[in-house]
Amino acid sequence: MQRIEYSAEVAELLGRVRRRPAAGWPWRPTEPVPPWLPVKQSWGWLFAPDGRVLTLINPRDGVVSLPGGSLEAEDTGDPGAALAREAGEEAQAVIGPAHYLGYLYDRVGSANNGHECARVRMAAELRAVGPSRPDPASGRHYRRLLVAPGLAVELLGWGASGLRQARAAVRVAVAEFGVPAAANEEIEELPVAGCELFPAE
Repeated sequence: MQRIEYSAEVAELLGRVRRRPAAGWPWRPTEPVPPWLPVKQSWGWLFAPDGRVLTLINPRDGVVSLPGGSLEAEDTGDPGAALAREAGEEAQAVIGPAHYLGYLYDRVGSANNGHECARVRMAAELRAVGPSRPDPASGRHYRRLLVAPGLAVELLGWGASGLRQARAAVRVAVAEFGVPAAANEEIEELPVAGCELFPAE
């Protein structure tokens, strides 16, 4: 088994990780969202060239997330546009075109004022990140880690459903972005000053 490498700073951060309880929303891989079901959120598996994905940690409470969030009027109903905007706001990330993976069916509508809704999952290339700064919407200043998709599931606390999502994302990333099926296992914090990941076309 390959030893997972990470710095002392990352070790200190991972020691404060707090997993949210799993919500239990059913995962609908590849299925289009039914016309009657509103899409309220879009979250993304954003891949570096070595197969790792971007995860965000809020150092205040230790909660881990993927980039993404709620659709706004400016997104005109497009989950890909919402993901690109949210990734830019939360992680100062520049991403490639987003590929639809499926959706989570939120029966109780916790993202839709108590009415059922869809939470879309997508995959995209993580092309670059800019200088780290707080999310303008929430004021949260996330730490940005690259981790293997399986470890991301563990940090997120998403269990078997999350693992199915990760596998779907990896399949798309291998086919569409040319990343390796077996990701680099190193846990790496991205530079505060930003960096390029996929070469500019």
